[in-house]
Amino acid sequence: MSKIKILILVIAFGLFLKACGADDQTPAADTTADAVEPSIVEIAVANEEFSTLVSALQSAELVAALEGEGPFTVFAPTNDAFAAIAEVVETLTPEQLTNVLLYHVLDTRVLSGDITDGIEVPTLLEGQNLTVNVVDGNVVINGNATVIAADVEGRNGVIHVIDAVLVPEL
Repeated sequence: MSKIKILILVIAFGLFLKACGADDQTPAADTTADAVEPSIVEIAVANEEFSTLVSALQSAELVAALEGEGPFTVFAPTNDAFAAIAEVVETLTPEQLTNVLLYHVLDTRVLSGDITDGIEVPTLLEGQNLTVNVVDGNVVINGNATVIAADVEGRNGVIHVIDAVLVPEL
C-alpha cells in the first residue's frame, strides 16, 4: 500500500475518532467528567493499526501508567512501523522495550500547533530528547519518523501517529 493511501486511511481514522465522541466508547453507567473522552490507551486499543503498540505496552506493563491523569503526548507508531524493525524489536530485553516505548511519550500535551521547527522535547525516558523539525510542511521526529496524523485527543493526552518506531540510545 502506498504511503499516500496509508496517510489518507490514518487521517480518516483520526477524524472518525474525533467525530465519534465519548458516548460510543464509554460505558453508559459512567457519567463522570473524566469518562467523557477516552484515554489515549483506550483510543489505541480501539484502533487495529496500533495493536502492536498496545501489545508492547502490555508487555512492558505501561498501560496503567498511560491510563493515568497525564497529560501525555504519545508519538504512536503504526503496526507497519513496528513490522519494519521487527527483527530489532524481537531482540530487545524487557528493559530495552520499556525504554523504547517511554521514548515515544512526553509528560505534557503538545498539539501540532505548538510545534516549531528545531525544538527538542524531553521524553519519559530520562535524559533523552526528541528533535522535532518541520520539513516541507511535515513534522519529522529525529529525522526519520513523520507524523502522518496529528492531534488525536483523549482525556489524558494527545496522540500523533508516526510512520516509524523511534529508537533511543540503548
